[in-house]
Formats: sequence, structure tokens, C-alpha cells
Amino acid sequence: MSLATKKFAIVLGTRPEAIKLIPVYMELKRREAAVDLVSTGQHRSMLHQIFQFFGIKPDVSLDVMVHDQTLSGLTARLTNALQECFEARQYDVIVVQGDTTTAMVASLVAYYNHLMVAHVEAGLRTYNKYSPFPEEVNRQIIGRIADHHFAPTKFAESILKIERAKGVHLVGNTVIDSLLFCVNRITEQKSCYTEKFPLLEKYEKLVLITGHRRESFGKGFDEICQAIKELSQRYPRTLFYYPVHLNPNVKNKVHDILVDIPNVYLGEPLPYDELVYLMSRSFIILTDSGGIQEEAPSLNVPVLVMRETTERPEGIDAGCSKLVGTSRQIIVESFVELIDKPEKYHQMAKAINPYGDGRSAQRIADILLSEIQ
Repeated sequence: MSLATKKFAIVLGTRPEAIKLIPVYMELKRREAAVDLVSTGQHRSMLHQIFQFFGIKPDVSLDVMVHDQTLSGLTARLTNALQECFEARQYDVIVVQGDTTTAMVASLVAYYNHLMVAHVEAGLRTYNKYSPFPEEVNRQIIGRIADHHFAPTKFAESILKIERAKGVHLVGNTVIDSLLFCVNRITEQKSCYTEKFPLLEKYEKLVLITGHRRESFGKGFDEICQAIKELSQRYPRTLFYYPVHLNPNVKNKVHDILVDIPNVYLGEPLPYDELVYLMSRSFIILTDSGGIQEEAPSLNVPVLVMRETTERPEGIDAGCSKLVGTSRQIIVESFVELIDKPEKYHQMAKAINPYGDGRSAQRIADILLSEIQ
């Protein structure tokens, strides 16, 4: 395969994938590579916000999403749609990111068709197949298939080497590329964002909350919501801002427990730039999001990770974040500790971000255009 004939497909289906893969797509386009952005539409409405922010449109839209979809149903629809797409478009290299069902199925279909697979954000592991679910198994499947593994950190690189993966490249995390792009835009138009969120000025502090993990559904999510309720009552001059995920398992529980609390704002999922603006204004972030664990340290905001395990131990080790699980008691105690112990808070806020420097997409493009033969 010569450089002139390489044809790349960057396949994504969810908002986090778009945030982390669009910098790679834009860098390849800048270098005039033959590349398509393939959107499966796994999270259709949330993807539109990202495309709009970056000012791009997918080259291929498969639109596989249906209401209240199951994982098995989604997997079947993705398999058929991506098979037809790959056959029709005749790609040479399939680029996927992370651990979504879209990424796993795209890798599998690429393997069935003897296409090369490049995996962005490779090497994350918990080795617990149900936490996170189904992401842990998805990324292990991709790891067995991929020909090139773009590791975001030295720890992820070491995992891949233990697993004897070939084609491992340490490149940093592309989420920082997108974050810095976004922060620059927010800085240029700061008054616009201030006008969009007048509610923030009525409170002394802002706490941003995101939560949607499947493995927390049931008791875990109930405990998370009860912790937020307790904290909101304990700190009435703090605004707890929760852009609620559209999944009914999340939305219904959150509204059952947290609706009509004066200092808890339950909103719709936010456009990426507005979410970054709120992150930058936050005192503490409560989250189960992988992307936010990576982004918040660049904004000097401590993160309490509401999960039982994390595949991003670098932030924990660096002191940027703390793993607090889904126990109401532990979430509350950890939050109160940061409020009551300013030295602990400032130690977390000033920790150095271990996830990247904003040049990851350039490194990935260098490798895709020079080393893949």
C-alpha cells in the first residue's frame, strides 16, 4: 500500500469519540490525505453538537440509532451498516477510538475484511469485564485486533507491552487537543458564555456533575443521586449543575431524586464548548466520565470519580482526581474534605495533567502517513 493510495476511515458514533477523533480527522485533511469521517449515529443528537462546534460534516452518516436500543441490537445494526460502508468505500485503514460499541464493531468488521485497524486511546484496562460495562470487553477485543495502538500515557503503553501488542506508539491523549482548541475559542468570546449562564452569578461556587455509566444503574446510581441531594442541602450557596444524560435509566432516576431542589439545576446535555466553560468555572467536578477525568486537570479543577474502578489511574496517581465509588457516604465525605481542608483542595487543583500536551493528533497523523505500509 503506497502513501498515495491509502484511504482512511475515521469511524465514530458517540460524542466522546467525536471530541477525540475530530482533531485526527482535521489534521489528516490539513495534510490532504484521503480520509472519510464516518458517523454511525450511535448517539445522534449529541454528535450533532460536536460537528456544529468544529464546523464539519461527516462524509458518511449511517444513522443506526433507534429508540431504547439494546447493545445486541445496536451491535447487529452496526455490523451490517459498517460492512456495507467498508465494501462500498474501499478503505485501507480503519481508525477507531476508545471502547464504544461503534469502535468494537468497526474493528471487528475491519478484521473480517482484512483491513488495517488503528486504535486511538489504546491500552486502558480495569480487567473487570463488568466495570466499565461493556467498555472493558470492547477495548480488549479492539486491542486483539488492532495493528497500531496509540497509547495516551506511559501507563497505557506499559499495559500494551505486557499484553505483547505490536505497533505501540505513545502519543498523548487527543482530548487535550480538542480541549485547548475549545478553551481558546471560549477566551475569545467569554462574554457570550457569561450571558448564557446567568444562574452561576447567584451562587458562591459551582459543582459540575456528569453521570451515565451502565454499571452504576440501580443501587449505585441511587446512591450517587442521594449524595448530591445531601450535599446540596448542606451547601445551599453552591450550585450543583447536572446536564443529564438522555438515557432513560439515568434521566428518570435523576429527576425522581433531585427535581425541585433549589440549588440543583437539571439540564439537557450541553454543547461541548458550554460544557468546557462550566468545567472551567467549577470548584469541584463529580463525574463518572473518562473524558472529564482527562480534561479537568488542565483547567485546575479537582475531580471526584464516582466509579468503583477507573482505567485512568494516571490522574489518581498524579493527585488530580480521587476515586470515590458510588457510595453516598464516601462521596459526601470526600467532597466535605475538599471543602474543609483548603490545603488538600489546592494540592489537587495544582497537580500536573498527565494526559497530554495538545499535539497528539499531529503525532498520530505522522504515524498514519509514514509508518503504516
